[in-house]
Amino acid sequence: MQREFDARSALAFIVAFGAVSFFADMAYEGMRAITGPFLGSLGATGLIVGLIAGGGELFGYVLRLGSGRLAERTRRYWAITLLGYVIQMSAVPLMALAGNIWSAAAFIMMERAGKAVRSPAASTLKSRAGHHIGQGWAFGLHEAMDQTGAMAGPLIAAWVLASHHDYRAAFAWLAIPAVSALLAVLILRLRYGFAGQVARAPLASDSAALPRAFWLYAGTAGLIAAGFCDYPLIAYHYVQAHLMRAHWVPILYAAAMAAAGVGSLAFGQGYDRRGLSVLVPGTLIGAAVAPLVFLGGFGAAVIGTILWGLALGVHDAVMNAGLADLVAEHARARAYGIFTALYGVAWFAGSALCGELYDLSRWGLVAFSIVLQLAALFPLQRLLRASAMPGR
Repeated sequence: MQREFDARSALAFIVAFGAVSFFADMAYEGMRAITGPFLGSLGATGLIVGLIAGGGELFGYVLRLGSGRLAERTRRYWAITLLGYVIQMSAVPLMALAGNIWSAAAFIMMERAGKAVRSPAASTLKSRAGHHIGQGWAFGLHEAMDQTGAMAGPLIAAWVLASHHDYRAAFAWLAIPAVSALLAVLILRLRYGFAGQVARAPLASDSAALPRAFWLYAGTAGLIAAGFCDYPLIAYHYVQAHLMRAHWVPILYAAAMAAAGVGSLAFGQGYDRRGLSVLVPGTLIGAAVAPLVFLGGFGAAVIGTILWGLALGVHDAVMNAGLADLVAEHARARAYGIFTALYGVAWFAGSALCGELYDLSRWGLVAFSIVLQLAALFPLQRLLRASAMPGR
């Protein structure tokens, strides 16, 4: 019986985990693609949409502090991963039962909580395979499969909306990929149980501080997150400004997810060759999104949404890969938890401000988004100069 990864089994594991994420993203990204206009149909304002979207991200990301620490201390990586998937996938069809803004917000929080429980442990499992095939390739390939599901889910939601004109029917249909994801992750656990055999921390480093490069990296990610507008607010704008019919919103989201998959593959491989410098063009792409989606017409909205997805794919693949190279394996779940918690605080603050600015001044919202994302280049440049990865 196999007890450790080699190059072949590592690639197979990433592909198999990608299949899990394909179904999971089909479910929860299909849900997230229509939550903005769904909340609007329940009477939410732009500020409320921003607060709920950002609050869900904040709750989920801060919860990673505990789930990452729990995974490191108990070394129950698979059990925590499975629990998170059960919570997250259950929340998706439950959205069909939401009768008001606050019940919908509760299910959004539940979905984000499930992802928070599983993410540090699951990322650690994938990083172990990444040691054998390259972290950029591992996370990039996984993210590409992830985003393929993220493209399919919104298309399902769009089809149901176009056919039935009912948001709740769309949420109910997404139960099919949600159940498929749970079956797939259970099979993965049975086949690759050894992936959870993470090395114990040396006693001397059990409480060691994370490296300085990690904090520069977290600062870069926080500034990007604060200025990167969440899709529910973008979708809310498209419907409220009458730029498009409601069923076009998830179709555009599907196109963004396709772009995210392309970006994660291309920039993930670029990371293995050139290191964290590939985040520079990714950040510049993200800074171009807000003026296109909030100030332009339909054509600009299409281009801006695709660029939004491309930037998201770059950040998701490269940031996870970079963290795996910056932090030792035994401390990686804790580092993922801290990193994503800081990211989530920044995301919440940015989402709330973006929602408020949208109600007050779209020009102010655009300026805020551009300035914060460009500001992220400063800690990134310091990190590149003081890189802990010589030769990259």
